[in-house]
Amino acid sequence: MRMRRHLGLALGAAALLALGLGGARAGDGDWASYGHDQSNTRFSPLDQISTSNVKDLRVAWAFPLGVLEGQESTPLVIGDTMYVTSPRGPKYVYALDARDGTIRWKYAPEMPADVSAAVCCGSVNRGAAYADGRLFVSRLDGYLVALDAKTGKQLWKTKVSDYKKGDDMTSPPTIVKNLVVTGYAGGEYATRGSITAFDQATGKEVWRTYTTPAPGEKGSETWPSTETALHGGGDAWLVGSYDPKLNLIYYGTSNPAPWAAGQRGPDSSNYGRNTNLYTSSTLALDGDTGKIVWYYQQTPYDAWDYDGVNEKVLVDLTVDGKSVPALMTADRNGYFYVLDRRNGHLLSADPFVHMTWSKGIAEDGRPIEVAGHRPMIDKWARDLCPSFYGGKNFPPTSYDPQTKLSYVPTFNLCMDEVGHKVAVPREGLFYLGTEFNCCYAGPGGNGGEFIAWDPVEKKKVWGIKEDMPFVGGALSTAGGLVFYGNMQGVFKAVDAKDGHVLWSFPTGSGISQGAITYEVDGRQYVAALSGRLVGPPGFAGALGAKISAAVPEGATMFVFALPAK
Repeated sequence: MRMRRHLGLALGAAALLALGLGGARAGDGDWASYGHDQSNTRFSPLDQISTSNVKDLRVAWAFPLGVLEGQESTPLVIGDTMYVTSPRGPKYVYALDARDGTIRWKYAPEMPADVSAAVCCGSVNRGAAYADGRLFVSRLDGYLVALDAKTGKQLWKTKVSDYKKGDDMTSPPTIVKNLVVTGYAGGEYATRGSITAFDQATGKEVWRTYTTPAPGEKGSETWPSTETALHGGGDAWLVGSYDPKLNLIYYGTSNPAPWAAGQRGPDSSNYGRNTNLYTSSTLALDGDTGKIVWYYQQTPYDAWDYDGVNEKVLVDLTVDGKSVPALMTADRNGYFYVLDRRNGHLLSADPFVHMTWSKGIAEDGRPIEVAGHRPMIDKWARDLCPSFYGGKNFPPTSYDPQTKLSYVPTFNLCMDEVGHKVAVPREGLFYLGTEFNCCYAGPGGNGGEFIAWDPVEKKKVWGIKEDMPFVGGALSTAGGLVFYGNMQGVFKAVDAKDGHVLWSFPTGSGISQGAITYEVDGRQYVAALSGRLVGPPGFAGALGAKISAAVPEGATMFVFALPAK
């Protein structure tokens, strides 16, 4: 979609400060939340490591995480302590001396033996959240816990969801004033999504907002029946963002359930009001009450499992000469969206990957579908690009205010898909109603690409093609660098302006999560987790077999620094 108003970036000191919206109180050398700040920019002002000296980067220390599985944790660094989680529960939460990796304490909760039985896509954990001396951890068994950040002692434990139904938690919660807010997974099961806030001090539930409407609620008219909506998915399984000035929390929601859209309304692209709110959407919630203030549905009546969960990055843009608080998201459906985060008004939406299912965005904000590219009941749709892995999946983007670019790990995968009628299963069983051939590479034959995207000019500035998908998340720094890894386990530092590879290191296993950087005692470090994604064979198919054959499993965190003086 062409942007109908001129966009420019409001940079300078004010813009740099704006990147820290809602973050935990921390110094410039800390990495205090999943996205560095709660605007989810993943940009650090540290510049000791720069384009001129990154060639000298060396391993300062390494740490074995002790669990073979997809290593998707984002470590936190507060002062001189690093906090990092392992997969499978997490099985372990470690507090480490950020200088050398010495263990200060370890939390090892007992998990039910069947905790992974109803996990869709890997028993992973993406890290913790921190506020006021407490560490908050979302667990696979549906519990949110608070730990004393100094000792690791469990302060409280509160049940959020029922893992036996498929409502497991894999991502860190969001800090909002005195609250800790979280969603959970479950869109592949007959579940109902919600976003819930808890008191940080006590763990008491303060509010809960369901992401599919109950009978008579606004949005219920977009579902064919009450039963369908109450098993309709829409889970918020990734991370949230927060703007303290607007007091708005931003979360994305997952696909509706089942995947087969013809079971949730008309088996047609002419779906009318049957959009299945509030699935595959961006939601803005009131920070005090959880009330939905506005929503924008990226993929109405989703039939492709495109979700809408990818992180929401909060930046300030100049629109028609005026500064506008904006929200950016590189959606799984292949469009890069820019919204006014005050009201959800669409500013732009443009393809950032190869796309065959849609040919633009209509005036009402709905994608214009390409004929024959919606999977229907017993009718195959072929050459669907992107695949259900999306143009981008969970590996996070980074926004650099110096280059004015977003750095995006993308997929170049396509699929074939058909829908089937399916009964609502008993709890803990898949509720898909689809058959698919996934996945095969799109144009060029590469599985993915790491790109720099200009949100103003709405175009790719440069790209680095990668043979395999699951390209790792991005980290940008004031040193003019962008760091990312690939599924072959190569960790790279590239020039933020042109993508020229300046340094690389073979870690031995795949890298899917984004790296972090921090400073202790005047020395800057960069940390990256190595350990390839372990996906379910039913979803990954031949692609999963290719990755398994080419890439060893791993469970190591590497921490790099320049040679000590």
